[in-house]
Amino acid sequence: MIYAALIGAAFSALPAFADSGSPVGLWKNIDDKTGKAKAEVRITEANGVLQGKIEKLFRPADQDQNPKCTACEGADKDKPLVGLSIINGMKKDGEDYSGGTILDPENGKVYKSKMKLADGGKKLEVRGYIGMPMLGRSQTWVRQE
Repeated sequence: MIYAALIGAAFSALPAFADSGSPVGLWKNIDDKTGKAKAEVRITEANGVLQGKIEKLFRPADQDQNPKCTACEGADKDKPLVGLSIINGMKKDGEDYSGGTILDPENGKVYKSKMKLADGGKKLEVRGYIGMPMLGRSQTWVRQE
């Protein structure tokens, strides 16, 4: 009887260790070069597709608090960064999310992207790349909710 209870307790604890969460929510974007927070991005999901919009910027008081994406092209050209969609078309692919793109508002370039939850869903590893994932940059974002 004790043995059965221990097995039951062990199986009920498994979900606590599983990284089965979703990236949907509010994330603090940490710059991979400086280690400082740059923005908060809200990731939403509709019909199995993820999108992420800038909700808040962390900028020095003497700088424009909502600059425009002057380096962007097409429909995003000169749009304010707050409210700008920077993650588009991401879909679940096993434990990862891929098949979408990420926009770097600093240079206006759009990159292929992969994302993966880490640390029990508290962190999100975001990679933007050209061609192959090994040719890119990674950031670790921190969940805010």
